[in-house]
Amino acid sequence: MDAFLKECTYVDFHSDSVRRKADELFPSCMDDVDKARVAFEFVRDGIPHSFDIRAERVTARASDVLRYGTGICHAKANLLAALLRSQGIPAGFCFQHITLADDDRRGYCLHGYNAVFLQGRWIRVDARGNRTGINARFSLGEPVLAFENRPQYDEYAFPGIFAVPDTVTMEMLDRAGSLLDVVFGLPDKLSVQPAVTE
Repeated sequence: MDAFLKECTYVDFHSDSVRRKADELFPSCMDDVDKARVAFEFVRDGIPHSFDIRAERVTARASDVLRYGTGICHAKANLLAALLRSQGIPAGFCFQHITLADDDRRGYCLHGYNAVFLQGRWIRVDARGNRTGINARFSLGEPVLAFENRPQYDEYAFPGIFAVPDTVTMEMLDRAGSLLDVVFGLPDKLSVQPAVTE
């Protein structure tokens, strides 16, 4: 479980901005489930997805997502993991292979979201951000994610829970100067291995 509590370059929960936001979000009386719910709702609703607002800034690190107030799914997952790990709540990453468009005409990409260890088990949450056609919610039962897998379009979830973000995706976000770079640079394969297999 230690792997899901560590700080890394992109899950930089010791940064001043993440610590300040954690202090603001989590009163001392709050339990882990409530912390996870509050953090999820803040990242889902309070940090708009970069494509939804046509953001000019591309972010990757949790602290930069807070600083600039935007991120794509992978960056937002980094922020949610950072907020939860700052509270000693194990948080990991999950990935889906999904289409870039409504169908497979434009190819595929990796979609990133989180797994959180609560009440003795992993739950999956997707803080991508809701819009028309997307209604992800916090659930201790069946996950309510942003995207349902459509087997007819070769969409699927990668098995396992990952302790770190996808390396190639993070490197691409660091290099990207615009959202157009992200569109053309998003990988559709994973470069990391799961820390927990299922």
